[in-house]
Amino acid sequence: MTSKKCITGVSVRKLSKVAGGKSYSMTIPSDIVRAFGWKEHQKLVVSRVGRHIVIKDWRK
Repeated sequence: MTSKKCITGVSVRKLSKVAGGKSYSMTIPSDIVRAFGWKEHQKLVVSRVGRHIVIKDWRK
């Protein structure tokens, strides 16, 4: 795995505030992005299911 910190195969990431202070960002490992076939500027749907975050491809 190519992440900065790796604990037993789990990628550890930090949450950062975006310039305006109303949004947050987190980097996703490039190998995961490639596995899903996502491209730069692609629309994604982020939703919350219980205590989990679900990221899906945006479909019309």
